[in-house]
Amino acid sequence: MSQPLLIPRPPVRRSVLPACLFAIEIASAILAGAAHAADVAAPAAVKAPAAKPVYQWSGCYAGLNAGGGASASSFTTTVGSGTFLSSSDPATVSSDGTGSGSGSNFLGGGQAGCNWQSSTVVFGVEGDFDYYRSNSNFLNNTDTLAAGTPFGIGQSLKTDYLATIRPRIGIAADRDFGYVTGGVAFTEAHYSETYSDGAGGIGFAGASNFLTGWTAGAGWEHAWSEHWIFRVEYLFASFGTTSAAGFITGPGGSNPLHGSGDLIIQVARAGVNFKF
Repeated sequence: MSQPLLIPRPPVRRSVLPACLFAIEIASAILAGAAHAADVAAPAAVKAPAAKPVYQWSGCYAGLNAGGGASASSFTTTVGSGTFLSSSDPATVSSDGTGSGSGSNFLGGGQAGCNWQSSTVVFGVEGDFDYYRSNSNFLNNTDTLAAGTPFGIGQSLKTDYLATIRPRIGIAADRDFGYVTGGVAFTEAHYSETYSDGAGGIGFAGASNFLTGWTAGAGWEHAWSEHWIFRVEYLFASFGTTSAAGFITGPGGSNPLHGSGDLIIQVARAGVNFKF
């Protein structure tokens, strides 16, 4: 019996396409995971905070101040010939009535002004008015007249206020401002001279004058907020002479009396301003 004829089959070739697609999917997943890991590992860029703007001093302001003042005066006395004092006494009284005196007191008031800033240079104009009762006084009661009679002579110069109008110029360093200043000063002066002796003689000369002088000084300010400013300041003010004429009178006659005094005021004060 014959065997059946066997025909060989060609080998089956499996397609490589599915394997390629699978490999591509795996590679994509790996790359995506790596990219996600990189995103998580790299922190986002942080922006630097914006720089704080430099404080600007331009603008107008008003405020209050308080402090202390010291006054000083040089006094002179001239007694003329007359019918009360003996011939040598006028020179003695004139010499003893010439000297100096000083005084100090509280002062307080307000100020207002405006500033203009260019780069770090600040220029401004300010006016102020302070209550200030100064009293420079001088007394000499240790001498005697030619006849041995004791006498005393004294002078005083008082003020009611101090006012100034001044330009200012200085340098600003952000919220700090240092400056120098100078201008015109004003006050009301009340001058008086008195005399008395053991022989019944009395004398008086007095006058009140509005005085105009000059002033100069320096100060420092600090802006602790956009509108509120703290300050300290020193001022020196010089005024002219206030003079008065009167008489020394006593039993039997009189002698002319003339006196005068100049005025210097020094001020140290602190204050607060509100900048508009």
